[in-house]
Amino acid sequence: MWTVVYIAPNHPIADMLKELLEEEGILVMQRPIGAPHLGASGSVELLVPESEVEEAHEILSNSFGR
Repeated sequence: MWTVVYIAPNHPIADMLKELLEEEGILVMQRPIGAPHLGASGSVELLVPESEVEEAHEILSNSFGR
C-alpha cells in the first residue's frame, strides 16, 4: 500500500524531493492534487510504500533541517 509522506507545493519541488528519496533507494510515486489546469504550479503528493514511510520521513526531515 502506498502512503503520502509529503505534499509539495508544485511539480519542481516534488521532482527534487522524489530524486532525493530515490537516491536513498526509496520507491516514490507522484500524484497531482487540485485543479488539473494549474499544471506545474499545482500541488503534488509524494507517496512511498508503507514499509518505507518512516525512512522517507527521516530523509525528508534531515534535508529540510540543513
